[in-house]
Amino acid sequence: MNKCIFQSILFLLFISTVVAQKDTAKVQREYVTKQLPVGEEIAIDGQLFDKAWDTVSWDGGFTVFDPNNGEAPNQATKFKITYDTKFLYVGIRCYDSVPSKIEKRLARRDNFAGDWIEINIDSYNDKRTGFSFNISAAGVKGDEFISQNGDFWDASWNPIWYTASQIDGEGWTAEMKIPFSQLKFGEQKEQIWGLQLNRRFFRAEERSLWQPVSLDAPGWVSEFGVLKGLMDIQPQKQLEIQPFLVNQYDSYPSQDGNPFRDGNDYRLNAGLDAKIGLTNDLTLDLTVNPDFGQVDADPGAIALDGFQIFFEERRPFFIENKNIFDYEFADGNDNIFYSRRIGRSPQGFATTTPDEFIDEPTNSTILGAAKFSGKTKNGWSLGLLESVTGKMYADIEDVSGNKRSELVEPLTNYIVGRVQKDFNERNSFIGGIFTATNRNIPDNLDFLRSGAFTGGLDFKHNWKNRNYYVEGNIVGSHVTGSEGAIARTQTSITHLFQRVDADHVSVDNARTSLTGTGGKIELGKAGGGNWRYDGGVIWRSPELELNDIGFLRQADEIKQTASVSRLFIKPTNFYRRANMELSQYSTYDFEGNYNRIQYQFEGFINYKNNWWTEVGAAHKPRIFSNTVLRGGPRWRWSDENFAYLFFGSDSRKKLSFTLGYVNSQAAEKNFSLARYVFTLYYQPFDAFNLSISSEFEENPNKTQYVSESSFNGAARYITGNIDQKTFSTSIRFNYSINPNLSIQYYGEPFISRGTYTNFNYVNNPIAERLADRVSMYSGNQITKSAVDDNYLIDEDFDGTVDYQIENPDFSYVQFRSNLVLRWEYVPGSEVFLVWSQGVVGAGNPSETLGRNLDRQILGQKKDNTILLKATYRFIL
Repeated sequence: MNKCIFQSILFLLFISTVVAQKDTAKVQREYVTKQLPVGEEIAIDGQLFDKAWDTVSWDGGFTVFDPNNGEAPNQATKFKITYDTKFLYVGIRCYDSVPSKIEKRLARRDNFAGDWIEINIDSYNDKRTGFSFNISAAGVKGDEFISQNGDFWDASWNPIWYTASQIDGEGWTAEMKIPFSQLKFGEQKEQIWGLQLNRRFFRAEERSLWQPVSLDAPGWVSEFGVLKGLMDIQPQKQLEIQPFLVNQYDSYPSQDGNPFRDGNDYRLNAGLDAKIGLTNDLTLDLTVNPDFGQVDADPGAIALDGFQIFFEERRPFFIENKNIFDYEFADGNDNIFYSRRIGRSPQGFATTTPDEFIDEPTNSTILGAAKFSGKTKNGWSLGLLESVTGKMYADIEDVSGNKRSELVEPLTNYIVGRVQKDFNERNSFIGGIFTATNRNIPDNLDFLRSGAFTGGLDFKHNWKNRNYYVEGNIVGSHVTGSEGAIARTQTSITHLFQRVDADHVSVDNARTSLTGTGGKIELGKAGGGNWRYDGGVIWRSPELELNDIGFLRQADEIKQTASVSRLFIKPTNFYRRANMELSQYSTYDFEGNYNRIQYQFEGFINYKNNWWTEVGAAHKPRIFSNTVLRGGPRWRWSDENFAYLFFGSDSRKKLSFTLGYVNSQAAEKNFSLARYVFTLYYQPFDAFNLSISSEFEENPNKTQYVSESSFNGAARYITGNIDQKTFSTSIRFNYSINPNLSIQYYGEPFISRGTYTNFNYVNNPIAERLADRVSMYSGNQITKSAVDDNYLIDEDFDGTVDYQIENPDFSYVQFRSNLVLRWEYVPGSEVFLVWSQGVVGAGNPSETLGRNLDRQILGQKKDNTILLKATYRFIL
């Protein structure tokens, strides 16, 4: 551990002593607008013929951002901006010398296909966040909320605004009408906003900007120009009410005698979402009996390491203003707030007898939720979220018709509070977060924690035109519960306090709380010139626990990181741009064990013809794990090397593809990985596109954990040689009848099969040689039971079974599909007609993937759902 800290200090000192490039003054462009005369109107038809446009003057002078940064673009662009008391108007002329070659691909909202133009507005003027409005030559609109200075673009933000485009003999034109109620700004005599316009000239794959930005810039929003002249605008308090109605019919294979599986169900659901502008800066979102259904199903996945799988949030209520509540405190997906915990699958289970049938809820019902969020003109980002999920019961009925219910999820309240403050001319911020989870725990669910509380402080400071930064955070957690609940927490895969060779942790069955800490500190160079570098330290104490409302994969770790990268941003006759990176990290636990070190190289090149290649390789000379044996001693993996190669064709073409290969090999063939990736994209005509993405993976491992048993009073940790193969294919198509009416399909079969041979048990888990780590069972020691398919172990050859293990072979099969008709009949109001199919089951591990695909997916009767959802957004 001391070595880790020493390495990090040396690296940070190196960075801090590097001679910074001399600051260069950035020329910030300005556009000064004027208010429309009283009585003047602009019709949004994309033609720019209204006399009201004469109120303001044209501005242009765009320069290329990519690829030939700073040069004049192939085609010129100019724009005008004006306003009245309620709306901002934008008129844009995109010249094109060959109008017949303008790419006008139809697509769903936020698809950004073909030729397009966008305006970015930083109405907070905080140089970190902004609002993006995009219109394509085909009239498809897109909108995104920009945060983290351009590192995060949230396409789930769907404001109400109006736009149209037209193609003519000079190119194409666009008009936008943006309500001030959809923007956020404080009350001032004159508004000063950040402004950027960005045009994509499709056939040259060229991006040109109004405000010049270098490719080595440290961010996006911080580089905007300025919009002035917005005088005496009154902030518009937003008030929107959106009721919805859902009709749902489910059909599925019936089960004889099962009252809960009679073949079909019908449900009618109604609810209300509301958005109330308390001020123009701060908004209160409310939802009553929300419909949190997802159009896209979660992708198929299976984890043999025991850790939970992270899934992206897809529900609009939680996605909107996600940047304010986000608190990624370490690396990976570790986050204090993981919104998928709210409405999660029930954590309890009901006990049944063989003559009973059960109907278990798949998700907890969200009774209601409220979210207060926004950012003030003084640089305060504020967020407060509260949600309540109701008691969930499993319904049970026996063959005689007797009914009962068992509670499987208690009444739970979730609270998240977040605050950040910008200062130092918006170059720095400091913030904090607090979360609380409180459950009403009955006796049958006392294995759940009754309370969980977390808090954190974070900061970031940028200097020298934001080219250099230092950032960090610290988090603390405190969980409470019964002795059983806290003992369960201590022995979970995240903590494993029962590790037999750990002196710094141990299970205390009398404890009723745990308190832990975590955080990181990082220093680096994010912009300016061709070089980037960073270094830092991350830590998670053994008692840190976030998984009631956050996401934490593993505690008890200290990690040192360092990386350096070189950008090649000046195009040549060979490439448009390229980069390469060298990185290194090492990990320790809080006992001081040196667990891992990894060295990695990554490179990317975008060729002149817009084809591309991505490569990477890594060497892991030291790999120890505290989790492989699930509470057993520390385990050593053989040294590993891995590499990957991906390349693809020009994505602008009607037909494009990506091919990829990943290979990992451990010494002594301890384990290996071979993954093959193929993606095909096809757009035969402007209104239709199809994509197919397939992956096949082989992942054999000679020491895959199987089970733990006892022999002569000592623990036996059993592993085996697994032959695991996984196949998945996602198929998507979209047919756009017009920009507001489309048909979309998504389907994915997923199959994973694992068969075990050559079972063995652990001898010396940290031995260098694989043969010294485990001992193989001989043919006389292990036999397969003819009764229950278990393996019987007679380790001492005395003719008596010493212990047995369940047959670990598996074949997991899943298929999910959705066919969606989406119609935005007026801005902000939609109708969805959805047909979903699905099947989840177990195949035969002894059969091939193809055979299981045929039997369990193609040949299986599937669950079907027909859903009609209608919403209408009232703006008051």
